[in-house]
Amino acid sequence: MRKRSVAVVGATGIAGQQFLVALADHPWFDVTLLAASARSAGRPYGEAIRDANGARRWWCSEEPAANVLSLPVEDAAQLDAGRVDLVFAAVESDVARELEPRYARAVPVVSTAAAFRYEPDVPIALPGVNLATHVPLVEQQRRRRGWKGFVLPLPNCTTVGLAISLKPLLDAFGVERVLMTSMQGLSGAGRSPGVIALDILDNLIPYIPKEEEKVATETAKILGRLGEGAIVPYPAPVGATCTRAAVLEGHTIAVTVVTTRPCDPASAAETMRAFRPDYAGLDLPSAPARAILVHDDPFRPQPRLDRDAEGGTTRTTARRAAARTTRARKAENGNGEAADDSSTTAGEVFLTFSIISFTSSRERISPTALRNVSDKCVTNTLVGSMTVQPAVSAALRATSAIQ
Repeated sequence: MRKRSVAVVGATGIAGQQFLVALADHPWFDVTLLAASARSAGRPYGEAIRDANGARRWWCSEEPAANVLSLPVEDAAQLDAGRVDLVFAAVESDVARELEPRYARAVPVVSTAAAFRYEPDVPIALPGVNLATHVPLVEQQRRRRGWKGFVLPLPNCTTVGLAISLKPLLDAFGVERVLMTSMQGLSGAGRSPGVIALDILDNLIPYIPKEEEKVATETAKILGRLGEGAIVPYPAPVGATCTRAAVLEGHTIAVTVVTTRPCDPASAAETMRAFRPDYAGLDLPSAPARAILVHDDPFRPQPRLDRDAEGGTTRTTARRAAARTTRARKAENGNGEAADDSSTTAGEVFLTFSIISFTSSRERISPTALRNVSDKCVTNTLVGSMTVQPAVSAALRATSAIQ
C-alpha cells in the first residue's frame, strides 16, 4: 500500500511532538506538513522549537527525526488540509472547535481535543473497545455536515485506562456502578499552564477541573451502543475523583466496580487476560500484543515500573482487590410480615483494582491503523493482583445517586 501523507497540527506542543515520535519511520504514514500557531509559523521546525535564549523546547526522550527538523511550520489557521491525506490535530479545545471542521471538509482528522467528543454524530475512538462498533457513525457525520472527511477524537487520558479495563468485565459479568479515584502524573497537565512546581512538590492536588465530568461522560459513551444516528451511553453511573500526584508520567487509578452477575477474583482476572481487542487480526503495525496485562503482585502497578509496558502503548491496570457480596433486603409481604427479598439482589460483585496508564501523549495518540479509515490510538492495561475487600458496598451504592 502507498504511504499516506499526513499533517501534524500543534506540532510544537508536547502532544504534537509525541505524534511526531510515534509517526517516525511509520510504514503507513509520512509526515509532510507541520502546523502550529502564527508565532511559530514561517520557520523550519528546528528553529520553531528554540526559544530566544537558544534552548530547544523538545520534550520527548527520543530525538526528532532529521527530516522533520527541516520542514517549514505553517500557520494552523491558514492550513490547506487538502494537500494531505490525514490530519493529526493536537491543539486546545477552543482552537480545535474552530480549526478541525475546516480540515474535516477535506480529509479525516484524528484529534486529541475534547471539542467534539460529546457531539451526537461523533464517536470517541478507543481502539480495542469500540472501533468496530462505533466508527461507522463517522459516515453519518460526513453526510450530516457535508464533509469529505470527519473528526474522530481520542478519549481523555484517564478515561482510556478505565474504559479498557471495564470492557471485558462488562462483556462477561455486566457492570452496574463504578467508583474511581485517579492519581494522575504531571505530564497530563502539559507545560502551559501545567502545574506550578511549588504547588506539586511534596504535595498532591485534590482536584483537576472538568476531569471528573469527562471521565464519567466519556466512559459511558465509549461503552455504549450505536443507535439511530448517535451512541446510546452505557447506563452504569461512574463516580470519579481525579487528583494530580507528584509523578512525572503515569496515571494511577483505584477502581471499584459493582458487577451484575457473580464472579470471583480468579474469574475476573482470567477474563481480563483473555480479552481480545477489536483490532486483533488487523495486522496494525504499532498495535500492542496485549490490550490488558494482569499482575499477581499486590504492590503493582507502579508508575515508575509499569508506565512503559509494551513500549508505552500499554494500559497497565493492576487489580488490587476483589470481593463478592450478596445483599439481602427485607420487605413486607401482603400480610405485613417481613419477607426475604434477597433473590432480587443476590450476586452483586464488588471488584476493586488499580490501573496505571502512561500519560505522555504517546500512549494516547500513537498511530495504529484501522482499515480504510485512519490511524488510531491503541493502548494496553496492566492489572495487578486481587484480594478480598468486602467493605465497599455502601460507597458503591452511593454512586447511584451521583448521576
